[in-house]
Amino acid sequence: MLLEQAKFITTDNPRASVAPVFRKSFAPKGEIASAALTVTARGIYEARINGVRVGKFYFAPGWTSYKNRVQVQTYDITELLSENNDIDILLGRGWHYGNIQRGSFENICDPCIIASLDVTYADGTTESIVTDESWQYAKTGILYNDYYNGEIFDANQVYGDWKPVVITDGKKEALVPQQGEIVTQIEEVTAKTYFITPKGERIIDFGQEVTGYVCFRNVANIGGRIVIDHAEILDKDGNFYTENYRSAESRITYISDGDKTKWHHPVFSFQGFRYIRLTDYPTNEIYLGDFKAIVLHSDMKRTGRFECSDPMVNRLYENVIWGQRGNFLDVPTDCPQRDERLGWTGDAQVFCRTAAYNYDVNKFFHKWLCDLALDQTDDGKVAQIIPALWEPDGAFAWGDAATVCPWEIFRAYGDISILTQQYDSMKKWCDYVYNKGDGPDAWGGGGQYGDWLGLDAEEGSYRGATNDLLLGTAFLAYECDLVIKAAKALGKEDDVKAYSVRREEVAKAFCDTFIGEDGYLTSDTQTAYVVALHFDLAPDREKFAAHLAEKVHANGDRIQTGFIGTAYIMDALTDAGYADLAYTLLLQREFPSWLYCVRKGATTIWEHWDGLKPDGSVWSRDMNSFNHYAYGAVASWMYGTMCGIKPDEDKPGYENVKIHPIPDARLDYARAELDTKFGTVKSGWEKVDGGYQISVTIPAGATADITVGEKTEHVGAGEYKYLLNA
Repeated sequence: MLLEQAKFITTDNPRASVAPVFRKSFAPKGEIASAALTVTARGIYEARINGVRVGKFYFAPGWTSYKNRVQVQTYDITELLSENNDIDILLGRGWHYGNIQRGSFENICDPCIIASLDVTYADGTTESIVTDESWQYAKTGILYNDYYNGEIFDANQVYGDWKPVVITDGKKEALVPQQGEIVTQIEEVTAKTYFITPKGERIIDFGQEVTGYVCFRNVANIGGRIVIDHAEILDKDGNFYTENYRSAESRITYISDGDKTKWHHPVFSFQGFRYIRLTDYPTNEIYLGDFKAIVLHSDMKRTGRFECSDPMVNRLYENVIWGQRGNFLDVPTDCPQRDERLGWTGDAQVFCRTAAYNYDVNKFFHKWLCDLALDQTDDGKVAQIIPALWEPDGAFAWGDAATVCPWEIFRAYGDISILTQQYDSMKKWCDYVYNKGDGPDAWGGGGQYGDWLGLDAEEGSYRGATNDLLLGTAFLAYECDLVIKAAKALGKEDDVKAYSVRREEVAKAFCDTFIGEDGYLTSDTQTAYVVALHFDLAPDREKFAAHLAEKVHANGDRIQTGFIGTAYIMDALTDAGYADLAYTLLLQREFPSWLYCVRKGATTIWEHWDGLKPDGSVWSRDMNSFNHYAYGAVASWMYGTMCGIKPDEDKPGYENVKIHPIPDARLDYARAELDTKFGTVKSGWEKVDGGYQISVTIPAGATADITVGEKTEHVGAGEYKYLLNA
């Protein structure tokens, strides 16, 4: 058992907003050969040895299904120890008992820490210093901390008034080794401009929306205050705008000790922002060099890169990257700025394929999906957010993270362990939906979000017009497909047969229920035809594809889809022979479109197509995030169709690469590359006289099926060039 000799310790007021520090002093008994600190918390912690921060993990131990498991971290601290040592562990609210828990923490144990410092001496003897009654605690300068509301820090507050700790109960059986990626500092973004708004507000613009925090130099005299507020956008008049943050104050307050050599940043809070307002600042002499935005996210390796001849498409791609960076902070959050920042399953499943192109997210999703399975109910229901904070509602497309994400991760990395870990969860979700009833009236019923934020929604509604029963039935068919694929990969032939029979039943029910006598869908929306095509439920693909194309043309060659339809429309059109129309949607610059947002100055992906309207006014105050990555799923089409890089599902993880680029005359070139376990795959094209020059690189150890026009060639490692006639 982890930390078997240590005890959970806390304070006499464990749920106070003040962040306490726990301390133990010790002197080594001899020459140290090695030393390690093993630690975790109910809450988030920062460990320091002799005042020096331990490790690169911010907001450790991360967010898991706390009632089921808490991750434990071990750090090598050999070089930090001296003759006399202070072990300090600060404890913050974080995900465990901050406002983000929305009251559900009442059923979770009190915030506490548990740790062991294990020393091996040069003579081979060992010593362990564990959390127990001998530790003490005191106040820190962190007077208030919360993810939503920010942090108050008093630099005049020094550790003192030490008190004995309180021993508290904690489930050691819930302690598990670190599984996910750590959250860490990735880069610094420098302040770009300083200006004063029409209201007289002092604003600094970093030029890019980021997730993290501002690090700033102290310019105040002793007792002076620096108060900084955060925002994503300016309103149509150019003033600081925070209404879309809803109840999240997102404010940092620093009370100065007069030391103007100090830099400060929050310890236990993060913000999503592009702009900051100097709400309280003791001087009118503003130097941009006194401010830095520190980018934080899970420590994922960048794997994908894309570029084309259209600068606006390139900016869109960069927005997708920044959207993923801003929302992959230990869990795949929906947004990093307002009073939410939750692991919404619907967003994660529609973006998972794109995520695996951009970054190595294998470890990231292993951890998050493990929590999904732990929070899944006995009958198979999946919560709309993971880790779950309230009772699951079993919504299609959202709960489908249980089936979609494991398969996409296996497809991208060829790591069978993700299917081994999640297979029972995949089946339970598919069984739950199927067992709700005997047909579409049950499969699509219950609490649903539908085609969320579809532009064909009724006035005052966030849900698109596509029939929920149709969507639920379509997703059940998709769930069956994915369970069948996983069962084949795991060699579970009985399940392959059983779910194949079920899939046929569901497909028949879909056609019988939702296709009218005229052969068209009874729910006449873009999204309805998208899912019918993409989930292979169209009895007449040519007819359905032509009708979808007609609907897009009738809407001015523009999209009308929400969270569900947008994720699949580009592939649905391309696979049905309408790649040129998919390009039209990508290159569309008028609302609604991806490039409309770029034209309006987006530096991340927006939650709503017109988060900012053409006149600069906002679409909504309560559902209007400007860093909401779901619509960034379009980038998988950039990699997979524009440049044609896809994994072979029969040899996943790019052991065999499917290369089939589809150029378009409206661009001069497009190219992408992807780092795989075999090396870097490259594919691209450029316009030349008479057609397009296709260039492909396949790394050693991998093979590829390269399709150019109507011809496919199976090749090994090497560089290849082809001419595709226009």
